[in-house]
Parts: sequence; structure tokens; C-alpha cells
Amino acid sequence: MIATTLHALTVALGILGAAFFLAGTIGLLRLPDFYTRVHAVAKCDTVGAGMILLALAIHVAPHPEALKILLLLLLVLISSPTCGHALAHAAYDTGLDPWTPPAEEET
Repeated sequence: MIATTLHALTVALGILGAAFFLAGTIGLLRLPDFYTRVHAVAKCDTVGAGMILLALAIHVAPHPEALKILLLLLLVLISSPTCGHALAHAAYDTGLDPWTPPAEEET
């Protein structure tokens, strides 16, 4: 009973993680400028990788590899948003302007 529940939780976390990766990819392709793309990718990749790594840690739970996976999860949770912020800050410092919608013409 418990093994089936853990297996279902592992599959659900894996599918949700893949869905977040898909959302980040769609955001990367569809959003209009660098800043919104970095935001979408940093958020979705952090959550997607976090869910998949958590699913892997649950799957191998009794083994010591689960601790290594959880440490990797912590690294991803810290580094991905930090890298996204650093990229956006560097782009802003170099003068890359954010996208603004075109102004509507008054008639």
C-alpha cells in the first residue's frame, strides 16, 4: 500500500516537473523580451527541476543517494533564481531596455 502511494507520488511529481519545464519552454519561445524570458525560464526551471529531483529522492529513499539528490535540489533552488537575477541585472547594466507595448494612436 505504501509502496504504491510512493510510486504514485513519484510519478505525479515527475509529470508536474515536466509540465513546468514545458511551460518555461513555451515562455522562452513566446514572451516578447529578454527580461520576461529570463523570468519565465528561471521560475519554471527551478520548480520543474525541484519537483523532478524530489521525485527521484523519493524513488530512491532508503539509499544514501537520496541525500545527494536532496543536496542537488538545494543547489538548484539557490542557484537558478540567482543566475536569473544576475542575467537580468547584467542586461539592465549594459543598457538593454525592457520591451514596451506600442502606443495606441489617437484618431
